[in-house]
Amino acid sequence: MIGTTGPILDSHYTHAELDALFMQCGFPGDPPDGNKTQKCLQWMRRANSESSDPLMLYGRLIAELMDGEPTPWRIEQYAKDGDARDRIQTSLGKEQLSYLRGGHMVGGNLKGPSKSLAELLKSDGMAAVDIEYQRAYSTIVSDPGAAVTAACAIVEAVCKHYLETESIPLPNKQTIAPLWTEVAKHLGLSPGQMADDDLKQILSGLFSITAGVGALRTHEGSAHGHENKKYRIEGRHARLAVHAAHTMSHFILETWEARGRKAGTTRRRAGH
Repeated sequence: MIGTTGPILDSHYTHAELDALFMQCGFPGDPPDGNKTQKCLQWMRRANSESSDPLMLYGRLIAELMDGEPTPWRIEQYAKDGDARDRIQTSLGKEQLSYLRGGHMVGGNLKGPSKSLAELLKSDGMAAVDIEYQRAYSTIVSDPGAAVTAACAIVEAVCKHYLETESIPLPNKQTIAPLWTEVAKHLGLSPGQMADDDLKQILSGLFSITAGVGALRTHEGSAHGHENKKYRIEGRHARLAVHAAHTMSHFILETWEARGRKAGTTRRRAGH
């Protein structure tokens, strides 16, 4: 990916533009020495070794090139030499990755929520959650267990974000079921807190979902290669678990919004 992207960035930007682009995207350190291609290669390699989420930086780096409308001169160049954006997507595909408009990376190598999800939740809310679930969806067929693991981890991240933002102590065991139990109690979503019998049934189902998704993640993770495993998770199982977890994450954030977030926290939502 780095080897493909470096020469492409060289052909699209001046030295000064590259310096500004890399720094704006959050790449660490000062501009490396060398020609433009060398500069790009070294800066991307530095991010690989020093950044906690180099793929997030990479997505930001190529966003302008991938999302922008090429000039007439660039269209002529692409017609002659091939579309640079297609070359980047091809290189990503070899690593089971793909680029989504807006600077987002998804793919089979991303086994859980990005390390920046907690930070993204503060500013982007449900938009950040939706991007993270795209990562989970992308592995449903190729690696169902990874999809379930990712989806479960995202629900856990959303629950922890709510509890920490509202200054509520985290449970001793910070896995999906106890985290959801604590969130439900403080948001008034425990079945015993509901007067409406229909809502009680639905909310009781959410507790079953968290228990089931958490158990599926645990058993799938511990049973790889175990001969005594009684079933093997398939894409349809993973799809059910991922969709259920996605719905739960949205419900938590929407209910939090409806109840009124803690003073001083963002109220930004997807598309706003």
